[in-house]
Amino acid sequence: MQYLDKIFKPFERLHGRSKYGGTGMGLAICKRITERHGGTITAESKPGEGATFIVTLPMRQTDERTKATN
Repeated sequence: MQYLDKIFKPFERLHGRSKYGGTGMGLAICKRITERHGGTITAESKPGEGATFIVTLPMRQTDERTKATN
């Protein structure tokens, strides 16, 4: 939980490439998509137990958001 502010930033890695592959963009992309649809994304974790990611999206997009994406 202490790294919650960092994990959604582009290219932020909590471990070196030798331990886990990837570019460090996955969660940043998820955050951007979620926010574009008017939602939120966060995470909860406990040491040694992994993480749970919570994505919340609105049931409907407002007219303003629909116009901006069309």
